[in-house]
Amino acid sequence: MTTTMPEVRESESAPSSGKPRRDKRGGGVMSSTGLYIATGIAGFLFLIPFYLIIRNALSTDAEITGENWKFFPTDIQWGNISELFTDETVPFAQSLWNSAVVATLHTVGVLLVCSLAGYALARIPYKHANKVFYAVLGTLMVPTAVTFVPSFVLVSSLGWVDTYRGLIIPGLFSGFTCFLFRQYFLGFPKELEEAARVDGLGYWGAYWRIVVPNSLNFFAAMATITFIAGWNAFLWPLVIGQDPGSWTVQVALSNYMTNQTVVFHMIFMATAFSILPLIFVFLFLQRWLVQGIAQTGIKG
Repeated sequence: MTTTMPEVRESESAPSSGKPRRDKRGGGVMSSTGLYIATGIAGFLFLIPFYLIIRNALSTDAEITGENWKFFPTDIQWGNISELFTDETVPFAQSLWNSAVVATLHTVGVLLVCSLAGYALARIPYKHANKVFYAVLGTLMVPTAVTFVPSFVLVSSLGWVDTYRGLIIPGLFSGFTCFLFRQYFLGFPKELEEAARVDGLGYWGAYWRIVVPNSLNFFAAMATITFIAGWNAFLWPLVIGQDPGSWTVQVALSNYMTNQTVVFHMIFMATAFSILPLIFVFLFLQRWLVQGIAQTGIKG
């Protein structure tokens, strides 16, 4: 006698999750359309400030502050460019060079110092390593205004006012950057370092020959963030760079807006040139910026 098993329908055999099924095709199209619309709106809003900078940089002060708004100036003022670089009261070209030197050296120094500190805290077995790490985190809670005056007194006593040393050296350590490096190195594969130690390398050799070459994405991300912060710094360069020859670009920008006058077209033209290096750096390193932040191990 042959026993025939009853057919079990797929719908009956599959456990019910209690949730209604969704049409993936229809939902996917709608979600993609909404994503494109939201991205387009965000991109449009993001580009508005850049349009205003270019438009006002090529206009006269009367057109900038006038009641009759025009999408673009009737008579484009290309002479504003030459006026910017020939103005004897504000050495803007020298300021651009100073910012480039300060931001570049500041970036290199911060990456070297903070990466070494982060690697030591993550890898070297030291009984007080956690205490040192908590002390580094404690520096993040100290307001900048508290250490500003003592730092200036120290720099002034060393004779570093109006020098690159005074602009760069006091900011070579960042507690937040050190924290990010430590978080990254904690997730770095230890097997690679152990293989390096078998070959006779110490901590420095493993760091320089193994860790750094395999962490270029993260280093590039930290370099981007640090360079932008160094380029945009204003208060410290304002105090240290007292001579016009040592002004950075942000300090030079502030001199077009005083208590007596505001030269609008010069402010916008100077702004347009000051953001060009940042745009190039960001566009070149944006891929590594996203990847590097994702590798820190920080979860929001």
